[in-house]
Amino acid sequence: MAAMISPSSSSLPALAVALRRYVDARNAALLAARLLLGVNELDARALLHIAANPGTRPGELRDYLGITSAGVTTLIDRLVERGAVRRDVDRDDRRVSRLTVIADLKGEPWNVLTRFDDAFSAAIERSDQNDAGRFAEALDGFTVAAQQARI
Repeated sequence: MAAMISPSSSSLPALAVALRRYVDARNAALLAARLLLGVNELDARALLHIAANPGTRPGELRDYLGITSAGVTTLIDRLVERGAVRRDVDRDDRRVSRLTVIADLKGEPWNVLTRFDDAFSAAIERSDQNDAGRFAEALDGFTVAAQQARI
């Protein structure tokens, strides 16, 4: 079992400390991956989003990343030139393009982007699935509450 985090080590609840450690560890892994691949943060985030959502439209990617239309076009052009993403014309509406990851995110060198998430998912799969389900439900509830509090 993982080491417990002492609430006395911070003014934050133990769960908040653990989540910050997770976020910091994931960010460190992504930073190292980006440096190795020579891609910027937006390119890496875009690539991971497209991989998780095959057929993403550029407008959806723009909204997800919070950038301009020109910015998303430039970003997609960079990923296409790197051989990481392909643009396909939508069969039903030729005015629309769909984005697909063509880089092998399971093989070298691109797998550095997903190593941390893959290892984390494997740890979850090895855990008690009832505990993992309860944690996921609680975390979603805490996240929604925090988002609503920002309003």
